[in-house]
Amino acid sequence: MKKGNISIFIPHLGCPHKCSFCNQNIITGNEKQPTAEDVENAVETALKRKGYAYEIAFFGGSFTAIDRDYMIVLLEAASKYLDNNRIEGIRISTRPDAIDCEILDILKKYGVTSIELGAQSMNDEVLKANLRGHTVEDVENASRLIKEYGFELGLQMMTGLYLDTDERAIQTAQRIINLAPATVRIYPTAVLKGTYLARLLDEEKYKAQTVDDAANLCTTLVPMFENAGIRIIRLGLHSSPELKKNIVAGAFHDSFGEIVKSRFLLNKILKYPPDDYEIFVNSKSLSQLKGQQKRNIYFLMEEGYNIKVTVNDKVAVDDIKIVRR
Repeated sequence: MKKGNISIFIPHLGCPHKCSFCNQNIITGNEKQPTAEDVENAVETALKRKGYAYEIAFFGGSFTAIDRDYMIVLLEAASKYLDNNRIEGIRISTRPDAIDCEILDILKKYGVTSIELGAQSMNDEVLKANLRGHTVEDVENASRLIKEYGFELGLQMMTGLYLDTDERAIQTAQRIINLAPATVRIYPTAVLKGTYLARLLDEEKYKAQTVDDAANLCTTLVPMFENAGIRIIRLGLHSSPELKKNIVAGAFHDSFGEIVKSRFLLNKILKYPPDDYEIFVNSKSLSQLKGQQKRNIYFLMEEGYNIKVTVNDKVAVDDIKIVRR
C-alpha cells in the first residue's frame, strides 16, 4: 500500500518571527486559516482514493505556536480519523522553541505521531543572521524531549542561507545526524520577493546559492544521512505557480531531487581524467546520466571527455560502470 499525506496548510499564523527567507503566503499558496470542516473535507476526499495509507500533516506555519484553542480544534478534527485506522497518524511541523512538556502532552493526547522541527541550521551565527529567533540549543533540547515522549522526530535543514557556507551546511548535517531523527528534509534556499534575503540580494550583501551549487552540496549531504539510516523525505521546495512567479533568485527547480541524482552520476565520471570512455548505465537511470536537456553530456564534452553511453540493465539503478576505450 502506498503512503500518502493529507496536507493541511497553516499560514504564517502563530509564528512569532519573520525569518530572512520567509513569505509563508507564497510558500503555502494559501492565506486562509483552515477550519475543522476544512480538515474533515480534505480527509474525506483523500479517503475516496483506495490503495493509500494516509497521514494527516499540518504544515506551513508553526503549529504549536498558534492559538491553543484553535490548535486543539484542528487536532480534534484530525484525531477522530485515527479510530478504526482510517489514517495511520498525524504529523505536525513547528519551531524548536515552540516545544515543551505541556505542548507534547496535548499532542500525545490527540494522537500526533510525528513532529518535524524547522532547525534550518545548526550554527548560531547563521540562525541569528537569518532572524530565526531560536538557537542550536533550542533544537537539541526540543529534539530530546520529542524522542523522550515517543514521537517520531523529523528535522528540516536549509542550504544557502545568509552567512552559511558548504562547510557549515555539512556541519549542520552532522549535528542533525547526532540527534538521530527518523527523517530529514533538505531545502535549498529560494529567495522570494518581499523577504529580508531579497533586500540583502539587492544590496549585494548576499549571494544566492545556485541550483548547481546546491545539487553538488547535496551529493555530500545525502550520503551522510543515508549512511546514518536517516530517511530523506524531501529534497527541495514543493512547487506551485505562486511560488515560481515570486522567486527572484536561489536554488529552486521543479525537479531538484532528480538533478541531485544526476549530479551523483556526473561526479562519478569526473573522478576520472578526461579521455575516451564507454559508460554503462541501467535504462532506469539513463535520463539521470544525461541530465536535463543533456546538460551532463554537454558539460563533459566541454571538459574534454569523449563518451559513449550504453544501456545495460545489469548495472544497478542509480549507478554506472565506466570503461576506458
